[in-house]
Amino acid sequence: MNTIRLFQEIWEFNRTRTLATLDAVAALPNPQQVLGWRPGPGRAHIAWQLTHVGITEELFATERLKSTPAAWPDLVPRFKGGSTPDDNIPELARIREILTVSREHLIATMDTYSETDLPTIPEWFKERGWTLRRILEVINWHEGHHQGQAHITLNLYKAAHAST
Repeated sequence: MNTIRLFQEIWEFNRTRTLATLDAVAALPNPQQVLGWRPGPGRAHIAWQLTHVGITEELFATERLKSTPAAWPDLVPRFKGGSTPDDNIPELARIREILTVSREHLIATMDTYSETDLPTIPEWFKERGWTLRRILEVINWHEGHHQGQAHITLNLYKAAHAST
């Protein structure tokens, strides 16, 4: 099996878990409040965790692998790695759109590579020494990491609001 296609199939599974978390938020009485809830001062809210997944994939699909501009230039600074979550909470439908479109962009970019490219270190990643294979691994790990953070934040929200 093609390694790139295998990772894409794993990403599809990972996305089902991310969307299940988003669906669980949507099923609550006030989804926008839930999206913006923080487990503590300065901590990231669910909206940041999930939008960050999409924006990061967009950056990999465009700036980092193709040297092209990313979609949503207004959102990139707010949701890229190292950004500080603000209180401007994206709507649930917007988060879903970003997750969907950025994934389409990432798949399209990855479809331009082949097995022979796996040991290649793209220009943007030269300093880190990341091969295309390592990039596939990092993207895979990244969504699960942030989906888990969003999921635990949702559980903490539910526990904090159990009597309300």
